[in-house]
Amino acid sequence: MNLILLYLLLGLIAGILSGVVGIGGGVIVVPVLVFLFGFTQSQAQGTTLALMVPPIGFLATWTYYKQGLVNLEVAALICLGFFIGGLFGAKMATALPDLVLKRAFGIVLFLVAIKMIFSKHG
Repeated sequence: MNLILLYLLLGLIAGILSGVVGIGGGVIVVPVLVFLFGFTQSQAQGTTLALMVPPIGFLATWTYYKQGLVNLEVAALICLGFFIGGLFGAKMATALPDLVLKRAFGIVLFLVAIKMIFSKHG
């Protein structure tokens, strides 16, 4: 599959999860960029901050950007998917009971934590 489509899909999925359980950039996008796309942790964090600009991460993004750790094209593509996915996720979340949302959030965080703890990637 074309990398552009994969980055858009990542943004869409992260946006949906953000809308459903209130998470996305740091918990979803960063690990996916590291484990599936081969980014370094610093590149993934810098790129994720760039997709949240403006105004959330401008100064932090600028710091990463000056070090060459931001891929603006990837950030823009994921941002587009995230924008659309956030709408779908929010619509899903408003139709779910609070207990279901709490459990979904916990499961997502747990799965990401397990992957990060046991990963052998640099």
